[in-house]
Amino acid sequence: MADNTGNDAMGALDADSPVVVVANRLPVDQVTDADGTTRWQRSPGGLVTALEPFVAGRGGAWVGWSGSAGEAPEPFESGGMSLIPVPLSEEEVDRYYEGMSNASLWPLYHDVVEKPEYHRTWWDTYVQVNKRFAERAAAVAAENAIVWVHDYQLQLVPALLRQQRPDLTIGFFLHIPFPPYELFTQLPWRSAIVEGLLGADLVGFQRPAAALNFVQLARRLHDLPARRHLIEYDGRTVAARAFPISIDVASFDELARSPEVLARAEEIRKELGNPSKIILGVDRLDYTKGIGVRLNAFQELLEDGAVEAPDTVMVQVATPSRERVEHYVHMREQIEQQVGHINGVFGSIAGPAVHYFNQSMPREELAALYRAADVMLVTPYRDGMNLVAKEYVAARGDLGGALVLSEFAGAAAELKQAFLVNPHDIAGVKNQLLRALRMEPAEGAKRMRAMRRHLAKNDLDHWASSFFEALKEQARDQPSGRVAGRESAPLSTGRGGAQG
Repeated sequence: MADNTGNDAMGALDADSPVVVVANRLPVDQVTDADGTTRWQRSPGGLVTALEPFVAGRGGAWVGWSGSAGEAPEPFESGGMSLIPVPLSEEEVDRYYEGMSNASLWPLYHDVVEKPEYHRTWWDTYVQVNKRFAERAAAVAAENAIVWVHDYQLQLVPALLRQQRPDLTIGFFLHIPFPPYELFTQLPWRSAIVEGLLGADLVGFQRPAAALNFVQLARRLHDLPARRHLIEYDGRTVAARAFPISIDVASFDELARSPEVLARAEEIRKELGNPSKIILGVDRLDYTKGIGVRLNAFQELLEDGAVEAPDTVMVQVATPSRERVEHYVHMREQIEQQVGHINGVFGSIAGPAVHYFNQSMPREELAALYRAADVMLVTPYRDGMNLVAKEYVAARGDLGGALVLSEFAGAAAELKQAFLVNPHDIAGVKNQLLRALRMEPAEGAKRMRAMRRHLAKNDLDHWASSFFEALKEQARDQPSGRVAGRESAPLSTGRGGAQG
């Protein structure tokens, strides 16, 4: 991918894009080659895969942070899109991103698995950065454009954007869970967040319960009239609905069937000592993912004699995450100690009981691991969706393998033939893990076939297109004349205390 940062900044900003995506990160990463030259490379990940065709195919723009603190690069063209970088200083990265987004909102939205912290300086910076994102989007969007804002870092952008550009059709999608009234109202700036989201025409969530939580908050916090999934606000109707995100199923299936991946899967089994059963976990290293839960369950099964190593082994891939945050460093140390203890007691000359990797792995290697694993163990305490579970199902074109899945992952509502578990119930996790390990191949094939059928119908393209269609429909249903330049209600910045 060429580095086109030399393009004229105002030229890109005057592009008048009919479709604009606003996300915390740009869809590209800056990489430095061996000769010292830098270039932009397409980012891995589902969001980029899902949205790039929609944005590029319509001559659209993507507004986001480059990932580096300091001055932002000039706007540039890449992959058929205008990329509009937003600058963040070191202090803003610390307060808006590491602070408000990841130490306040992330734990609150994940059922307070870890206690959230609330600091007014973090909030002030969050407001300031959200304003900057909104300004960039307002500058690049064509008249009557569609703007799609993404995730918990940018929840104020819809209302801020509508203040500046009432002509726009605005959608918002939250990729993580959205908490119930009793949890959300802990947030000192709860009213401002709800007002920010109400700036959208359509607010999308992973699950119907999250959409209902939002409607209830709008009704109870702001005394707004609401019926089912519709909220009346500021002369408009705001819809709150579920759009479960997915993966590029056909692409992942094709990758997992490739001769290279199948050969690598065989190699992995040999490298692990040709065990009878392989249990696999793949996660970002995060306290919400329940990595300790599955290590405890596996350890107890070894202690009970229900399984034996190295006949049954566990592979845990934990991708590094937020390594600047002290809690994450401590969590990594705890997991490493637990792995060491299990291997010290149950490992042998033939090999360890748990093979642990604290590293990122390429897509091809993950696909090979999915094909090699007899049981995929996915045990988050709370997860918006969990795409690893869907990747595993997509990779099993052989109809082999079994999925053990937390009922608190969004994917559990769709992958109903998985062995569902409550991660707070270790005995239940152990029982379901044993069932999955001992399942007859015919039953496994039946379960996997049903899950694959569902995924094929509900893939990444279906998610993006269904949201876009619902957003356009919602905009058509708005009262006539709403884009006549009328001023929207001003956004509260929440400086006045808990009620915002």
